[in-house]
Amino acid sequence: MASHRLHIAEDIRHAHTLPASFYRDPLVFEASKERIFAASWLWAGEAGVIAEPQQVWPFTLLPGVLDEPLLFTRDAEGWAHCLSNVCTHRGKVVVEQPGKTRLLSCGYHGRCFRLDGAFRSMPQFEGVENFPSPADDLTPVPFAEWMGMLFASLQPAMPFDELIQPLIERIGWMPLDTLRFHPEHSQDYEVAAHWALYCDNYLEGFHIPFVHPALNQAIEFEQYEYALYPYCNLQVGVAKEGEPCFDIPTDAPDHGRRIYGYYFWVFPNLMFNFYPWGLSLNVVEPLAHNLTRIRYRTYYFEEVASDRSLNRIEATEMEDEAVVESVQRGIQSRFYHTGRYSPQQEQGVHHFHRLIQERMA
Repeated sequence: MASHRLHIAEDIRHAHTLPASFYRDPLVFEASKERIFAASWLWAGEAGVIAEPQQVWPFTLLPGVLDEPLLFTRDAEGWAHCLSNVCTHRGKVVVEQPGKTRLLSCGYHGRCFRLDGAFRSMPQFEGVENFPSPADDLTPVPFAEWMGMLFASLQPAMPFDELIQPLIERIGWMPLDTLRFHPEHSQDYEVAAHWALYCDNYLEGFHIPFVHPALNQAIEFEQYEYALYPYCNLQVGVAKEGEPCFDIPTDAPDHGRRIYGYYFWVFPNLMFNFYPWGLSLNVVEPLAHNLTRIRYRTYYFEEVASDRSLNRIEATEMEDEAVVESVQRGIQSRFYHTGRYSPQQEQGVHHFHRLIQERMA
């Protein structure tokens, strides 16, 4: 399937879903690496890895897809930086292990850089003309720090602040700065399915009565709602009596409502699920055209104990994985090509598919 053949009609009432070939074709998957992921903001880790001055933390941005060697640093003055971790001399990875250092030194030929990436010194280069130049510095990479997390983008299509502004406007009243990562309630899963199928499933509550019996007992399905924004969207679940819900201040948009959860999806692969106890983050990482890793990470607000609804979230995750893997098997059929959208329940899926079409065109 050539990417230019994607056509998702703007009017959801006339639109057809992404064709099965989008999920099946390895060549389309290869094209999506640069067209979708290289231009997007991606979760990169916990901000605590560079909490102190002179800390450095090497990492690979989206392994198996972008495979870009990058480096977070915090200089002696406390400023954070994200840099290419590739030496500008002969291409060796500069920093191999996290730790603390005053300078970045390449272990191949001794080229040194400051913690902001600026070239500092190089042995045996006397007589080289027009040296050093800006090309000898480590390339800076756009990054952002938010809610104790780090994000990076190789060539962002929009500023990070613009991307998350809808979240701030809706849930900015929460004590987001008190969120703390809890590794004991965090886990990685592998799903035998295309990454976009996992997103498709997340982006609609249509399946809740059919797939998630416990969740369906906790929320008022008839009051489930959606909101669309340029590069993210929101689903809101309203709690039934007796279920946990937010204590929403009077000046917040949802004051007076029993909100069970806010489910924000940020293009292309981030899912911020806010509950009264904190945040459940899903990071959807493609591994192949038919294999995906889900980084399931839990953050509590300060002074909030673990909540019984955590068990429900974990059960819901298993139910989602089972149905997504079933869809992955189903779309291999010779008889399935494309489907239609429910205008009431699949607005988020339609929005996602329109964004894919925009990036892949």
